[in-house]
Amino acid sequence: MKENNNFRMGLRDGLPICLGYFSVSFAFGIMAVSSGLSVAEAVLISLFNLTSAGQLAALPIIASAGSLIELALTQLIINLRYSLMSVSLSQRMSDSVRLGDRFAVSFANTDEIFAIAVSKELPVGRKYLYGLMILPIVGWSGGTLFGAIAGNLLHELIVSALGIAIYAMFIAIVVPVVRTDKNTALCVLLSVALSCLFAFLPALRAVPSGFVIIICAVVASALFAFLCPVPDEREEVAENA
Repeated sequence: MKENNNFRMGLRDGLPICLGYFSVSFAFGIMAVSSGLSVAEAVLISLFNLTSAGQLAALPIIASAGSLIELALTQLIINLRYSLMSVSLSQRMSDSVRLGDRFAVSFANTDEIFAIAVSKELPVGRKYLYGLMILPIVGWSGGTLFGAIAGNLLHELIVSALGIAIYAMFIAIVVPVVRTDKNTALCVLLSVALSCLFAFLPALRAVPSGFVIIICAVVASALFAFLCPVPDEREEVAENA
């Protein structure tokens, strides 16, 4: 069976992801040291997590000495999509990808790596996947390292300004979808409203930040999944037939 199993091609496809990850993780490194983490701790978090949204949500929990349950639930909710992406990617793997390789791929199966891998016409092999993963991992961890070092050296005003970059990234991800999908826009507004309630109501201020993220995400997404479910593609085809 033909397959895409060229290691150098994987490196080439992973290079743009590496460069993009470096700039975002640079901002994460700055935020990590400003939250009280050491340079080594910040780098280890990026090296063993490789998830921007999950790491950003974990920072306030770690900084406030939150519970492990709170931290675990937050990561489960935010990173649950990776399980679905891994199942989908597994259908695109060739026979050369063994069980141990699948565990390695599942660790580094980020949104961008997944998108590149599933876009290939031929099934992807183990050499290509390792080539695709290596540079993004280096870029994410390396950006965190340089950002953490810069956070210890740069002036406080510059550090605060650079720390906004990671929030700008998430806004840039959400805005295009919100502009074209009314239901998504309403779901985002509900999440913001719920978050404001926890921030300003005295009775809710005591709820740890990690649980606030969990509650807002689950309530908003569950409500709109019930009220405005995404049509099944097979149903749409049947209706249009």
